[in-house]
Amino acid sequence: MKISFDGEQPVRLLRNKDNHGSRNKLCLNIPITFEIVPMIADPLSDIISLLTPKTYIAGGFDFGGEWALQFGKHSGLKYFALVSGSAWLAIDDGQDPIKLKAGDCVLLPNGRRFLIARDLAFEPIGIATIPEEDWNGGIATVNGGGETTMLGGHFGFAGDHVDMLLGSMPAIIRLRDEDDKAGLRWALDRMRQELFGVQPGARLIVQHLAHLMLVQALRLYLDHGLGKGVGWLFALGDKRIAAAIGAIHASPGRRWTLPALAQEAGMSRSKFALRFKSLSGASPIEYLTRWRMMIACHRLTSGTESVSAIAHSLGYESEAAFSTAFRRLNGCSPRRYSLKNPLLTETDN
Repeated sequence: MKISFDGEQPVRLLRNKDNHGSRNKLCLNIPITFEIVPMIADPLSDIISLLTPKTYIAGGFDFGGEWALQFGKHSGLKYFALVSGSAWLAIDDGQDPIKLKAGDCVLLPNGRRFLIARDLAFEPIGIATIPEEDWNGGIATVNGGGETTMLGGHFGFAGDHVDMLLGSMPAIIRLRDEDDKAGLRWALDRMRQELFGVQPGARLIVQHLAHLMLVQALRLYLDHGLGKGVGWLFALGDKRIAAAIGAIHASPGRRWTLPALAQEAGMSRSKFALRFKSLSGASPIEYLTRWRMMIACHRLTSGTESVSAIAHSLGYESEAAFSTAFRRLNGCSPRRYSLKNPLLTETDN
């Protein structure tokens, strides 16, 4: 919201009476103009905000000597950044191992087993075998440390919509551009200080820093055109398709049509439909429906709105039409889904 003063109007000082009738208060009588500035749609923030992690881990390792660390399969997304030293990363999918150097950041979205080591010939250990006394504030010291420092995190997302974020991302996403990683490096350094320092409020700061690193890494991934797969994240890398997705997110309740969305993208209807599906894996209207259902799921379990109110706010003419679409994507009715929220009773529906 912007507030501006109208300079052409006179400014007057008035004395206001208090409850006892005394004229002892001064106030400015200035004509003020209020301008409502609409928020710009930000689909990346929208999706990550709704896909609240059900599990979240942040920490790191301080390695020394001969070391190799084996990680098992995982759900969601892991990421690591090498603060100092060097390391090898090998994914259990037949790909050639890659050498990481200080400043490198990698995303591991596909859940495969992987190995991080100073030398891949070393006998690996699992995280569970690191003695408890070697952990300090989320940092594990291995073989005395002092040579290689690595920080990272793991986000396990709840719900059936996680593929909207991850899509068919490759097994390893490596971010190496030095010019654009200043913000990421700052977050890494700050996280290292918080994990080692164990100051009051450190856990909350580390959690926010981990989210910052995740968003920054995904942003860099998009900015440099690294997306070569199919999924919602890849669609955001195309400016014209991203414009249509942004319009959907800005007004999910609008009665969107294919021609209207194509106009947002500045493309013909046929080219827009083909381009949208080739990048996102879904048609524009399918994406619109899925996004509406994600919003509905969130509101059904986090608020006290009725099913009818949610349906109409998302552009459905009737609760029945909304319920049909909801059941088709989520496998149950909105009323049953809302039972996950104890604040929303059957009478509220």
